Amino acid sequence: MPNNANAAKADRQSQKRRLLNRSQHSSLRTLVKKFRTSLGATTEGAATEGAAPAVTLSEVSKRLDQAGAKRLIHPKKASRLKSRLAKAQNKAAAAK
Repeated sequence: MPNNANAAKADRQSQKRRLLNRSQHSSLRTLVKKFRTSLGATTEGAATEGAAPAVTLSEVSKRLDQAGAKRLIHPKKASRLKSRLAKAQNKAAAAK
């Protein structure tokens, strides 16, 4: 329980920010997961030939860069994820 008005306001702000950050972080993880599953679907032949994946690498890269710039995740983590996703996409393309 906050002892003064300033602490109470800081607590309210912290709770709002926590909810917003959780939501954004969750949507980012979901986007990355969708990209990875779309890569798996194309390599297994579940998708038709020439069909575009549900989520493109450029979309994921953009969102990761934005999250890194806003410090939702560490910028180096964003870079590392982009690199790994690009590597996975190239591997899937080579497997075709």
